[in-house]
Amino acid sequence: MTSLGYTLFDTPIGRCAVVWGERGIVGVALPEGSDALTTNRVSLTFPDATDSNPDPATRRAIDGVLAVLTGEPDPLADVELDLAAVPDFDRRVYAVTRTIAPGSTLTYGEVATRIGSPDAAQAVGQALGRNPVPLLVPCHRVLAADGGVGGFSAHGGTVTKRALLALEHTPGFDDPTLF
Repeated sequence: MTSLGYTLFDTPIGRCAVVWGERGIVGVALPEGSDALTTNRVSLTFPDATDSNPDPATRRAIDGVLAVLTGEPDPLADVELDLAAVPDFDRRVYAVTRTIAPGSTLTYGEVATRIGSPDAAQAVGQALGRNPVPLLVPCHRVLAADGGVGGFSAHGGTVTKRALLALEHTPGFDDPTLF
């Protein structure tokens, strides 16, 4: 069994947490409102993780999250993830989702089609709802077929999803227009 470490870190949206093992990042927790709540989320999801100092690869992931949350270009696509505990279907969904560029979106149905399961839009949504590494797998970039936000399981729900899309200047979510 691989040992897991976690650490909390400050971001413009509050204190996030990252969880890592020997083969990469296994979890990210967006702010829950307090350090205790965020730590509790980590403990519930990764009960064997211990508060640790991040290794260099994890530090790079943290720096990437900070860059994204300050509106800098997305440096997260090459962060090494360890999704061995994640079902194959979910990993396929996450692989497609990681290819969505900042400021762009796909629908749940488009992701389903890209993984070769065109009738699986609802299953794609469920997989994204289980995403253990939000931002690193940018599930906020996947929308409902009608252009609606859809769901977002991280703390803050769709308010957080909209804020992330606005931060990336996603059309329809960025600066207000006259029309």
